[in-house]
Amino acid sequence: MKGGIYSDQRCPECGGRFKHFEPRGMWCPGHPQFMPTKLVVRFGNITRRLKSYDLAYRLLTGLRYETDEGKFDQRDYRTDEPLGFENLTKKFLHTKRNLKAVKKYAQRLRFAVESWHNRNVKQIGYADIEDLFNDLRDDGKSEYYIYHISCTLKMFWSWLVNREEIRPDQMPQKWPKAEQKINLRKIIKKDVQQQVLDEIHRQTWDFNPRIYVAILFLSTYINIRPKELIDIKEKHVEIENTRILIPDPKEGVPKYLNLLDEDARLIQVLSKGFPEMYLFRHEKGNGAAKPGQQFGSGYLYNVWRRACKKLGIEGVPLYPGTRHSTAVDLRQRNTPEAIKRSMGTKSNKAFERYLQITGDEQRKLYQDARSGGVVINLEEIKGQKKS
Repeated sequence: MKGGIYSDQRCPECGGRFKHFEPRGMWCPGHPQFMPTKLVVRFGNITRRLKSYDLAYRLLTGLRYETDEGKFDQRDYRTDEPLGFENLTKKFLHTKRNLKAVKKYAQRLRFAVESWHNRNVKQIGYADIEDLFNDLRDDGKSEYYIYHISCTLKMFWSWLVNREEIRPDQMPQKWPKAEQKINLRKIIKKDVQQQVLDEIHRQTWDFNPRIYVAILFLSTYINIRPKELIDIKEKHVEIENTRILIPDPKEGVPKYLNLLDEDARLIQVLSKGFPEMYLFRHEKGNGAAKPGQQFGSGYLYNVWRRACKKLGIEGVPLYPGTRHSTAVDLRQRNTPEAIKRSMGTKSNKAFERYLQITGDEQRKLYQDARSGGVVINLEEIKGQKKS
């Protein structure tokens, strides 16, 4: 039979080698009272050192069984763990390095890495994934976020199969339910949004007018996102055409921000920089930021938050307070199709997240439902209750 159990130790009485009497044990043939305490299992290129015969024989039997069943995979026993979950996620992310979504994939996979570390991917099943999702729910993660983590994990396992790292029957055959429930964002009315903009103007204009202009643009141009905005460089601004080129938007296709004339003039008020300088940049030293440095990803968010706090507005971050609030306000005077085209939103679910039917529109429909002439006599109802 393939494989065996060996020992480098020798009998303390005669100096002879220990012999393996499978499956009873291992001892010196001339002195059976002496048995080794350090054993080695060798099976092809696999070598494992163990301290008891029971463990060694169990491992050897398991290796032989896997070979007979056609399930033996030498990678399962390599010390560098080539099938370890964490090792393979690094490999997966490296192959996706040129995709814009790779950072999101890394963020979503890190929860599984923290839970499973380098466990063999073939040993991770339904129960492990369900436990992970429940732990995420306990930590306050939304069902929508867990759904996207689930999608990324499925993508990862499909990648393993496509790369022939594992067979299709070695990936999880069942998957815990994670629903794509999209929570409605908390927004503000247009007049409240204007109050916040006024407060930001008061707080920042003398220090750096670019801060106010950036948030004003987010509140006006619903086809641009904060990350796209702060990535604009001086060379992207086409004042003569009253537009700004967005070279690398989320949609993947370059687009233009068509400016209002007054905003084109507003940009001209700002000091002109070199073509490669960012349009929305620090003009003075600000903590760790240096003059001329691009606004950080959370800089405008913090400015918005401080202004909201000053006005007593809670629970409305920058993105819902600007882009989404403006889109909902526009919905009262424009068709959903027109707004969707202006926003450049591809996903209907994402669009419906904040472009719900308005309250007045609902009331009009409900009033139409009463067009049959239903009459409610409140005085009569009050009289019946008294009697």
